[in-house]
Amino acid sequence: MESGLISVDRWRNGSQAYFLTHMHSDHTRGLSGGWSQGPLYCSRTTASLFPSRFPGFDLSLLRVVPLFSWTSLSLRSPSSGSTVRLHLMAIDAHHCPGSIMFLFRGDFGCFLYTGDFRWDSDASDEARTTLVAAIDEFPVDILYLDNTYCNPIYSFPSRQVAVQLVADIIASHPSHDIIIAVDSLGKEDLLVHVSRILNIKIWVWPERLRTMHLLGFQDIFTTDTSLTRVRAVPRYSFSIQTLEGLNTMCPTIGIMPSGLPWVKRPFKGDDKLSGSFLTASMKNETVSAKKELEAAAVHKFHDYMYSVHYSDHSCYEEIGEFIKLVKPKSMKGIVVSSSSYVDPLYYFGRICGANQPPQVLLMRPDIAEEFRAVRIKSYSASDKTRMLAKEKRWKRDSHSSLKRNKKRARIQVKCAKILEVD
Repeated sequence: MESGLISVDRWRNGSQAYFLTHMHSDHTRGLSGGWSQGPLYCSRTTASLFPSRFPGFDLSLLRVVPLFSWTSLSLRSPSSGSTVRLHLMAIDAHHCPGSIMFLFRGDFGCFLYTGDFRWDSDASDEARTTLVAAIDEFPVDILYLDNTYCNPIYSFPSRQVAVQLVADIIASHPSHDIIIAVDSLGKEDLLVHVSRILNIKIWVWPERLRTMHLLGFQDIFTTDTSLTRVRAVPRYSFSIQTLEGLNTMCPTIGIMPSGLPWVKRPFKGDDKLSGSFLTASMKNETVSAKKELEAAAVHKFHDYMYSVHYSDHSCYEEIGEFIKLVKPKSMKGIVVSSSSYVDPLYYFGRICGANQPPQVLLMRPDIAEEFRAVRIKSYSASDKTRMLAKEKRWKRDSHSSLKRNKKRARIQVKCAKILEVD
């Protein structure tokens, strides 16, 4: 596609139409209340969040894209001045409320941009059926893929199973207060299902409650701590030090739902889940592959802290199944810097007919955010040039420096605070 026509999750001037996959902050960097570069296309749910996220934003710029149907735009070629007809379809990305994938087609071919997505057993039949029908008619030339966990080390259960694991941890600690780390958007399904399984309300902070109400959740959440022992807290406030402080007042445990392996090994102490169904079913028995996956999805790495593999991104196996479904002629990862970046062509290039898959690229995390998975979306030619220049500088690092970079990339939580990564 010719440059100067559209931008996806990028907000610099120079495009005629802008597309937002979802409202997470790593996709909205550059947006502000005063942004006015052009029409902005997004889902209805995402549009509803603009007044609270970007006060003063000109809402007349928003264009709501319906799910599962084609929409047409007329743009103008920057080079020839001729009319360019663009057809697009939004497909539920099953990542967070309002998240969508964009399927673009026209004389330039057919592109699928996933944004952040989770394509697991919980993905709706309508999304699968619509996508299959669309790509059968218009084969995908380039797949722009969420490759956050495009690495065989990442394997975790469906979110439905992970929710039950979280509920089980809570139920097995009946005398404890519980805090669950979440972001300002996302993990709503986790909290809603835990609430229903355990028949409890869940505390959230005031700004989060307003978001919940915008999303249509009226009765499950509260800001009154006297009504519940389970609290969803901002991820940035979730730390071992905080839990240790809370335990001086009353027994408290914390749960971190994430796809990342927070530590290399589980806590060496008593890692039994206090008689939970998971531990009981595994004790002194040979477990099935499913049970092994469930067991690996729960880690206790401190007296007061559990990690559960609940992720809103597809894991390696799910990414492979999605690529087999789409059968793109080529693909590009939209995550160009992360804790364990791998170009998707390295593992799945054969599906696209690539003769020589590229090598694994070890990218150095930014020093100021060394525990954070930094994502750069839909990059331009100038971005590629900067990345190549950085790669050349990093290759000049000594062997010992490279080893240190690899250690950082494994996201070893030494103590202190756990920052946003998902």
